[in-house]
Amino acid sequence: MSSDDGWDARERGQATAYDHIGEHYDEAFPHKDVQVKSTLGLIDRLPAGARVLDVGCGTGLPTARRLTDAGLSVTGVDISPVMLDIARRNVPEAAFLHRDIVDLDPAEGTYDAVVAYFALLHLPRAIVPRALAVLRSVIVPGGWFTLSMVEADVDDLPIPFLGHHVRVTGYFREDLRALLTEAGFVIEEEETASYAPSSAQADPEIQLFFTCRRTA
Repeated sequence: MSSDDGWDARERGQATAYDHIGEHYDEAFPHKDVQVKSTLGLIDRLPAGARVLDVGCGTGLPTARRLTDAGLSVTGVDISPVMLDIARRNVPEAAFLHRDIVDLDPAEGTYDAVVAYFALLHLPRAIVPRALAVLRSVIVPGGWFTLSMVEADVDDLPIPFLGHHVRVTGYFREDLRALLTEAGFVIEEEETASYAPSSAQADPEIQLFFTCRRTA
C-alpha cells in the first residue's frame, strides 16, 4: 500500500490535518471514560510486562499513558509527526514510530495485545479488512485486540473536524461485529457510549468499543 501514490497522498492529507489539530485534540475530547475503562479491562487481562501496540496513538493520552503506568511495554504508531512528538512528551517511557496501519509488519515484532481506538475510523471501507488482517498478523495467537469506532453508515466521508477536514468511516454495530469475526477475532466484550465533545467544532457521536481475542 505504501507505494501507491493515491494512497500516500490521501494519508498525507489525513496526517497534515492532525498535525494542525495537534495540541487542541485533548482539549476537544477531554473525557474518555469508556476508553479508559476499556484500557483498564485490557490491562487486567495481560501479564506483567506484556508487549502492547497502540495503533493511531495520537497524543499518547489516555491510552499509552495508562498502559505504561501499568508496567506494560508500549509501542505507539501514528501517521501524524506532530501527534507523535506530543506523545513522546506525554509518555517518554514508551516507543513511538511513524507508521501507517497497512505498513505494520510482524517481522518487526509481534504483540500480546493491540489497541486501536478510533484508528480504523480513518480508513475507507475497502481498506478496513486488509487493516484488520495486518493487525491480526502482529498479535500473538490468543492475544488481545481492543478497538473503538463511531457508529455511522459512512464510507471515507470528508467532514470538518476541529477547523480542518478529515475523512472518516463508520459502521453499524452488527456490521462491525461481522467484520471482526470474519477477520479471525472472537468478540469477548462490547460496550456502547454516547459522547459529546467539548468543542462545538466536533459533533456528538455514538461510540462502539470491542474487546476481542485473536483465534489461533
